[in-house]
Amino acid sequence: GQGGIFLGDNVLIAAQTVVVCGNHDFSKADLETLDQPYYGRPIRIGSDVWIGTHVVILGGVTIGDHAVVAAGAVVKGDVEPYTVVGGVPARVLRKIRI
Repeated sequence: GQGGIFLGDNVLIAAQTVVVCGNHDFSKADLETLDQPYYGRPIRIGSDVWIGTHVVILGGVTIGDHAVVAAGAVVKGDVEPYTVVGGVPARVLRKIRI
């Protein structure tokens, strides 16, 4: 991915997950959609992370160590370590006890 994808150790990523570092700018009304600038932002996924099926992770996101992302979630913001997130957009469902 443009922007970079960084994975920690022991990351489980289920089928049909999409990890997208880049996006198109669409703010310039004088340019056609395909002529808009494209930019990439890195995605960082920590160690011992479990990502469920059909998850979408957008550019610029960091998912902390030992986190869980529930199936079908759209992750557009950072996920703290030891946290379970889910939903569209993803939100905290609970903390994992240490």
